Amino acid sequence: MASRWLSPRGVALCFGLVAWVLVCGLAAWWQVTRALQGNQYSYLYAIEWPGFAAVGVFIWWRMLHSDAASRGVREVERAHEETRRIETHTARRDRDQEDEQLAAYNDHLARLAASGRPKDWRRQ
Repeated sequence: MASRWLSPRGVALCFGLVAWVLVCGLAAWWQVTRALQGNQYSYLYAIEWPGFAAVGVFIWWRMLHSDAASRGVREVERAHEETRRIETHTARRDRDQEDEQLAAYNDHLARLAASGRPKDWRRQ
């Protein structure tokens, strides 16, 4: 647990969150002062900025708690689903009417889809 918060990624995410919430808070305060000066549209913007800050907190939480174990579980589930889908697709295909090269290519694509890892920004 502590390694998640104290890792370079965790510290960077926390600093980014603090900066984001501060910017959103300053923007909200600025819009409140403009609204009090008579700009009616600023009332809406004064409400929007705290919403943006809340979205930032939600994204920060999701990014901080996406760990390798949960990704592994998702990958296993995704691979199982792909395998089931490929088996269903292969069973439905009429191989008698399919060209031999096309069948080989379709099988190759099915294997790639089943074994491929999803692209993820955390992977190097």
